[in-house]
Amino acid sequence: MARSRSQRPLPAAPDRQTGLRHALLRTLPGRLIIVGIAIRLAILALGALLGPLPTFFSVVDTVAALAVAGGAGYFLVRLFIAAKHRLLWRVRRKLILSYIFVGFIPAILIVVFFLLGGFLLFYNISSYLVQSRLRAVSDEARFLARSTALEIQRSSGRDVAAIVAARQANASQQFSGISLAVVTVGRPCADRTEDAGAAAAVATAGPWAHADAPHAIPSWIDCAGFGGLLAYSHPTATSEIETHMLVRAAAFPDSPRPGYAVVVDLPVTDDVTGRLRTESGVELQHMSVVPGANGNADIQPLRGRADADGTHAPAAPVASGGRLTQVAYLDVRDWTTGNAGQVAVQIKLSIGEIYALISGAKTHTSDARTIGQGMLLLLSAIGLLFLIIEFVALIAGLALAKSITGSIHELFIGTSRVRQGDFTHKIPVKSDDQLGELTDSFNSMTASIEDLLRQAAEKKRLEEELRIAREIQMSLLPQGPLLMPGLSVTALCVPAREVGGDYYDFFPIADHRIGVLIADVSGKGTSAALYMAELKGLMLSLSQIHTSPRDLMITANRIIAENLDARSFITMTYAVIDLREQTMTYARAGHTPLMYLPGPGCSAPRRIQVLAPDGLVLGLKLDSGEMFERLLEESTIRLNAGDLFVFYTDGISEAMNEGDDCFGESRLSLLVEEHADLPSAELRERILRDIEAFVGSAPQHDDMTMILLKIDEVGATTIDLEHAETAEAR
Repeated sequence: MARSRSQRPLPAAPDRQTGLRHALLRTLPGRLIIVGIAIRLAILALGALLGPLPTFFSVVDTVAALAVAGGAGYFLVRLFIAAKHRLLWRVRRKLILSYIFVGFIPAILIVVFFLLGGFLLFYNISSYLVQSRLRAVSDEARFLARSTALEIQRSSGRDVAAIVAARQANASQQFSGISLAVVTVGRPCADRTEDAGAAAAVATAGPWAHADAPHAIPSWIDCAGFGGLLAYSHPTATSEIETHMLVRAAAFPDSPRPGYAVVVDLPVTDDVTGRLRTESGVELQHMSVVPGANGNADIQPLRGRADADGTHAPAAPVASGGRLTQVAYLDVRDWTTGNAGQVAVQIKLSIGEIYALISGAKTHTSDARTIGQGMLLLLSAIGLLFLIIEFVALIAGLALAKSITGSIHELFIGTSRVRQGDFTHKIPVKSDDQLGELTDSFNSMTASIEDLLRQAAEKKRLEEELRIAREIQMSLLPQGPLLMPGLSVTALCVPAREVGGDYYDFFPIADHRIGVLIADVSGKGTSAALYMAELKGLMLSLSQIHTSPRDLMITANRIIAENLDARSFITMTYAVIDLREQTMTYARAGHTPLMYLPGPGCSAPRRIQVLAPDGLVLGLKLDSGEMFERLLEESTIRLNAGDLFVFYTDGISEAMNEGDDCFGESRLSLLVEEHADLPSAELRERILRDIEAFVGSAPQHDDMTMILLKIDEVGATTIDLEHAETAEAR
C-alpha cells in the first residue's frame, strides 16, 4: 500500500556546500552559468592582451551573458518557489503574513511616504534659502563694486586709494574680511557712447587674507560686470587642501574705454555663515568642488593663501541637536575661464527654524542629478509601490482567509463525524500546504485507528518475547567471574538491541588449563542471537575434543559453513591457557586483535602489544575449508606474573560519538596501560565509563563484549598444583 503524505519522512537538510556544488556542476542552468562566466573572462583577458577583438567575439560574449542571465533566472525562480513553499506551509505564518500585508506594510509605507515628502520639502526650501541669501550677498558686493567704480569716475581718478579704503572700511562693519581692488583694463566697451573716463591708479584695500588681489579682469567678463560665487582652496597647517567659497563682484565705470575696474571679494566666512544661519535656519559646513558638473569641464578653484595664522580655521562647533545633515549644490564660476560648475556644501538644517521662515517662494534647480530630484523620484516610486502593495495585500488577504477558513470548516465537519463514530468520512484535500497535510493526516488517522490498535498489541507481544529471549541469551553467557587459582578474569557483554550476536565463554579443560573464547556473529538482532546459541553448544563439545585452538577452529569452520546462512559469518579468538607450562596458545579467525600488556617484571618497557595472527572468518562457503586451514595461524606466548590480556569485539573499538568518531584501539590501549594496576573488575568498569563518556548521547551501533584476563603468580600456582598431584599419587 502506498504511503500517505503524512507518513512520508521529512527530507534531511542538505549540506549547503554540497547543494551548491551539485546545483552548479550537475544541472544544466548551473553549467550554463559556469561556462558563460568562463567564456566572458576569457574574452576579457584576450581583449586586455590583444586589444580590440573582432565582432565574432562580441557576439560570443553576448551569448555567454545571456546564458549566465538565463541560468541565474532559473535559480532565482527555483529559490522563489522553495522560499514560498517553506514560508507559507504553516498556518501561523499564513496568518502573520496576512496581517503584515493587510495592516503593517501599508502603515509603514504611509509613514515613510509622508516622512520623505516632508523631508524633501524642507530640503528644497533650505537649498532655496541658501542660494537666495548668497545671491543677496552677491548683489550687495556687486552694488559696492559698481558704486565704487562710479565714485572713482566722478573724482576723475584722483584719491583712488582713499576712496577704496573708505568704501572697504564702511563695508567691513557689515562683512568682516571684505577686500577691494582697482585693476587696469585695456579693452573698450563698444556698446557705450559716453566719453572716455579718466584712468585710475591700481589700489587695494582690505586684508586679502584669503587670496591674492586680482591683477586683471578675465576676457569672459564683459563691461556689464560680474557678480557670483567662486571657489578657492588653500593648504592647511597639516598640508591638507581645504575648499571655501567667496563672493566676487567686478564693475566698470560708464565709459567706452573704462581703463579700470573695481573688484570686491567677500569670503564666505564665519560672519557670513552666521548671518545665513540666523536668517534662514541653515548652517553651512564643509564643501568640495563637484568634478564636471552639468556636463561642463572641470573648474579650477582660486589658489588661496596658506592658513598659517588660522584665518580659514572653521568656526567653533555650534550645538546642532535636532538638525538634519544634507548636501546642497551651489553654482560657481571659474575666474580664469568662466566655466560654470558646482560645489557640494554640507548643510545642517533645523526644521523648526525653517518652518518659521517659510514663504511662498518655490525652489528651483536645473541639475537633474541633485538629491532633491532623486528623492522626488524615490517618493513617486514609493507612492506607486504603496498602491500596488495595497492592492496585492487585499487580494492576498482574501485568498489566505478563504483558504484557512475553508480548510478549518472541513476539519470541523470531519471531527464531528468521527465523534459520532463514523470513521469512513473523508475530507477532500484541496491545497498542498500545512492544512492539506493536516487534512491528509486526518483521513489517514480515521482509516487506520483499528489497525494501529492491533499493531500496538502485536508490538507489546513482540517486546515481551524479546525480553524473554534476552534473558535466555544472557543466561547462556558465563555467570559471574571465573574462579581459578592463578587467574583473575572478568567480562562484560552489552547488546546493541534486546538480543545480540556477541559471545564469550570459559572452558575448563583440566586442573591447570582453561579455554577462553570470544566471538562475534555478523549482524545484530534475533538471527545473530540464534547463531550465537548454536555456536555455544558447538564450542562446548569441541573444547573437550581439541586441545589446539587451530584444530578446534578448523573443525568448527567445517561444521558451521554447512549450516550458516551465506550472508553471515563469525569472527572468533580462542586461547588455551596452561598455568603449569606458563603458556597461552591462541588463534584468531578474522576477529579484532588481542591486546597484551606484559607484567611489571618484564625487562622491556611495559607497553601494550597487539597480537594479531592471520586467520579467515568462520562460515564462508569459499571451498571445502582449504583456504581457512591454510591461512589460520596458531601462536604461543610465555606467561608471567602480572600479564594482562584484553579480548574484545569491534563494538568496543568502533563505538562512535555524535561526530561519527570512533573510540579506537589506540585510545583503548592507552586506557589499559594507564590503569593496568587496577583489579580486573575495576578496570572493566573504568573502560566502560570512558566509552560511555566518549559516546555521549549517540546511539549504540554494535554489541560490546570484552574479557579482561590477568595472570596472578604463575610460578606459585604451578608449584601448588604439582604438590597436590604428588599427594594424590601417594
